[in-house]
Amino acid sequence: MGKQEDFVLRALEERDVRFVRLWFTDVLGFLKSVAVAPAELEGAFAEGIGFDGSAIEGFARVYESDMLAKPDPSTFQILPWRGEGPSTARMFCDIVMPDGSPSYADPRFVLKRTLATAAEQGFTFYTHPEIEFYLFRDTPVQGVDPVPVDRSGYFDHTAQSKGADFRREAITMLESMGISVEFSHHEGGPGQQEIDLRYADALSTADNIMTFRTVIREVALSQGIWATFMPKPFTTHPGSGMHTHVSLFEGDQNAFYEAGAEYQLSRTGRQFIAGVLAHSQEISVVTNQWVNSYKRMMFGGEAPSYVCWGHNNRSAMVRVPMYKPNKGQSTRIEIRTIDAACNPYLAYAVVLAAGMDGIKQGLELPREAEDDVWTLTERERTSLGIEPLPKNLNEAIVIAERSELLAETLGEHVFDFFLRNKRAEWDDYRGQVSAFERDMMLPVL
Repeated sequence: MGKQEDFVLRALEERDVRFVRLWFTDVLGFLKSVAVAPAELEGAFAEGIGFDGSAIEGFARVYESDMLAKPDPSTFQILPWRGEGPSTARMFCDIVMPDGSPSYADPRFVLKRTLATAAEQGFTFYTHPEIEFYLFRDTPVQGVDPVPVDRSGYFDHTAQSKGADFRREAITMLESMGISVEFSHHEGGPGQQEIDLRYADALSTADNIMTFRTVIREVALSQGIWATFMPKPFTTHPGSGMHTHVSLFEGDQNAFYEAGAEYQLSRTGRQFIAGVLAHSQEISVVTNQWVNSYKRMMFGGEAPSYVCWGHNNRSAMVRVPMYKPNKGQSTRIEIRTIDAACNPYLAYAVVLAAGMDGIKQGLELPREAEDDVWTLTERERTSLGIEPLPKNLNEAIVIAERSELLAETLGEHVFDFFLRNKRAEWDDYRGQVSAFERDMMLPVL
C-alpha cells in the first residue's frame, strides 16, 4: 500500500471512525453511497468493494453487472454533519470491472480520461464554479408552490437573514472538509444563494461539487428548510446556474495569458473559446441536461440563449472577465451555460474536449458580441452570425445524437445510456398536461 492508504488507515483509528462511506456518481449525476466497516478498508484499497452494477442508472447491463468500487485515498474526509462521538468518513471511488480495467460507465473516469488526453498535450485544466441554489421554508409538496426563506435580492445584507446564517454554517462545514470557498452572497431571486468555490483542477472541483450539493442539503435539513439546485424553480424569478471560470496551465504558466494581447488573452485561449462555441450546441445536452434547464435559458437574465462570446458581456455564452494588471495567472474564461444540476464530471469533460478541439484545429475566434444579445432582433443576430443555443431538451438531444465529439468524449456506453435516458425524460414531459394549459383553456374551451 502507498502513503495515502497508510494515512487513511491511521486516521481511522485516531479519529474513531466507525463507518466509511464509499461515494460514486451515476451517469445522471446522482450520488451513490455504500458504507463499509473500517476493517474492510484495507481489502477495498487492494481489490475494491463488489456491487451489482445493474442496479445503478447507466452502469451495466444485467449480463455484465459485477463491478468494483475502489476508494481514492486522496479524497478521505470526515463527514462533519454526522455529529459528535464515533465518526463517519467518506472517500470517492473509481469504478472498475472485475479484471481491474476502468468501467467506461463511470463519469469520474470519463473526466479522468479527458484530462489525461489534455495532459498529453501538456495542459492541466482548472475550474472555478459559482454555484447558485434556492432555499425554501419547507420540504416541497406536490402541487403546492414552494415558499422562499426570504424576500432579499442580489448582494442584500439583511438583519437576521436566514440565508446569511445558512451560508455561514454551510461554508464552515465545507471548509472543515477541505473545500475552500472564495465568495458567498445572496443572489437575485428571493431565497436564492450563491457560493463560489476556489479554483482547483477539474477532477477535484467535480468531487467538490458533489460534496457541496450534499453539504448544502444536509445543512438545510438541519435548519428545517429545503435546498434545491433545480435550474428554474420559479417562472418569474432567475434560474440557478453554475457559471464556471476555466483556464489551461502548462506547468505553472497560464496558457491563456499573453501580455499585451487583447484582454491579455493568448492564441491558445482564443482557440479554446472558439472550440467551446463551435461545439456549444452539441454539448448542451450535458451542460444543461434536464427539461427544466431550458426554462432557465429562454429569457435571458443571467443565462445565455445564444452562441457568442464577449468581454464583460453578461448576455454572452462565454465571457472573458476583466483581467487584473500584473496578475497574468488569473487570465481565464467564464462558461455561463452550465447549470447547478448537471453531472459535473461529464460537464467539465465535454467543455474541455470542445476547447481542446478548438486548439487542435486552430479555430479562429468569431467576432466579439459587444451588444446585449437579448435586445437584438432576430435579423440583427443572424447578420452577426450569432446562432441560438437549443431551445429545449428535444433540440439538444437531436443535435447531440449526431455529435462525434460527444460520442468520443463520453464513450459509447455513457453516450448511449445518457441520450436514451434524456429521450425518455422528454417523452414523459411532453405527455404531461400542465397547470398553464388548464388555466388557459378550461375557462374558455
